[in-house]
Amino acid sequence: MNSNKPELTSSEIAALWSQYQSDSMSVQIISYALHHAEDEYIRSVLEFALSLSQEHVQLTENLFGAEQIAIPEGFSAQDVNLNAPRLYTDNFFLLYIQNLAKLGLAAYTMAMSNAARLDIVQHFKQCLGTSAELLERATQIKLDKGIFARAPFIPKPKMADYVKEQDYLSGGWFSDKRPLNAIEISNLYFNIERNEVGKALIMGFSQVAQSQEVRKYMAKGRDISEKHVGIFSKIMKNDYLPVPSTWDGQPTDATESPFSDKLMMFHITTMNASGIGQYGAAIGASQRADLVTAYTRLTAEIAKYAKEGADLMIQNNWLEKPPQAADREQIAKNKE
Repeated sequence: MNSNKPELTSSEIAALWSQYQSDSMSVQIISYALHHAEDEYIRSVLEFALSLSQEHVQLTENLFGAEQIAIPEGFSAQDVNLNAPRLYTDNFFLLYIQNLAKLGLAAYTMAMSNAARLDIVQHFKQCLGTSAELLERATQIKLDKGIFARAPFIPKPKMADYVKEQDYLSGGWFSDKRPLNAIEISNLYFNIERNEVGKALIMGFSQVAQSQEVRKYMAKGRDISEKHVGIFSKIMKNDYLPVPSTWDGQPTDATESPFSDKLMMFHITTMNASGIGQYGAAIGASQRADLVTAYTRLTAEIAKYAKEGADLMIQNNWLEKPPQAADREQIAKNKE
């Protein structure tokens, strides 16, 4: 370790370790996407995304090596078959990258805020900037192609106002529901879009996974995503609001897997964790009781599904263990 720098904290190690796992996976997925993508504009954003993930993987390997920290196994070229038939359309890859950039912004914000060492802070600050650029590029291509689904428009407020009645917070089965506010619409819209991306991704995984257990797990996740989209869409439609669509999100009819079962299971594990986090944020931001109830119930459903996925990964020796605190009790027992 460099004696001029303090030891990495647990928070810094956690952020770097998690980033390595996600980016080493992204390298394989984006490489496959580039192998099949035909649209020159979509290829350009895929190439930019791939370069970012490759840089992050290399930086973490160098940093962990200098700090004498074991480099995670993560994912490699053994986890992808570039020559497998196309599973997703170019437009889906574009939506996937846009969603990836959004998730990166959230993860890097947390990582930077929990870091203390200057070089780590600067690293995640740079990651934030490049993720914002990736999101901007992907969004601009969607706008240029006329496939960007804008969130609903609502009337512009004429003046500032305050909540005057407790009924504003109601929304139970037997009480009238006020119209959704802008914050609630934003969360519902984003969660529909995120579930649509997840549904299309996992639908493809369910077609190509080699293990029957993995295929069944993916099919269950597909149905859960479909259910959540239906619930959120119904809430928005009750206020006559439009819901987002993935426009070209259906996978092809390919059945040969481009990815290892381990990679696909890890990917869904990270999406489960992200979904729980997004629903938690929506609970905190929602002021209508029925929305809080819905998000809470659906969060529990994702948590149960995530536990089933973790169990399946453990059974197949696919779940890599993060760095952890010393087991003081075991150390004491070994002394005896």
